[in-house]
Amino acid sequence: MAMAERIVPRVPDGPSWWALYTRHQHEKTVAEMLSFKGIEVLLPLYEAERRWKDRTKVQSLPLFPGYLFVRATHDRKLHVLTTPGVHMILHRGQEIASIPDYEIEAIQEAVSTRSKVEPHPYMKFGTRVRVTCGPLEGVHGILVRKKNVSRLVLSVDMLAQSVSVEVCAADVEPCNAAA
Repeated sequence: MAMAERIVPRVPDGPSWWALYTRHQHEKTVAEMLSFKGIEVLLPLYEAERRWKDRTKVQSLPLFPGYLFVRATHDRKLHVLTTPGVHMILHRGQEIASIPDYEIEAIQEAVSTRSKVEPHPYMKFGTRVRVTCGPLEGVHGILVRKKNVSRLVLSVDMLAQSVSVEVCAADVEPCNAAA
């Protein structure tokens, strides 16, 4: 009996954030269907200017192409997986990979500000900083410089993807300075 208990995946009690891998360019449709099913969905978007020969257009694109986030309990897993356009829920071994709340909250705060948010190459190492004032106060990330503009890189480790948001360099401090 003890051996069977080791094989059975651990099921968390409350709702947790999961990452869903979706069909190519179906993130918005899947998010809409999941919301209709009563499942909490996060599809962070950013504005991007796209140019064609005859026109330029601003489009809302997913910050994490091919992925979206849902907050659900294990008993809603089948509702999520049977949604058209959902390929799979990301797993770590046999267990559904939960994304820490602080990573999701950092993304939500960045998207809700008027700052320019855009996808960024995934970064794990660099100067870890904490924003000390403004709409992103308390958010932790990695400070980088892009075209003479300071940007805060926020990463979702499970996806190995990052986004960046413009910040004033004077509004951040190294994380170890706050300790």
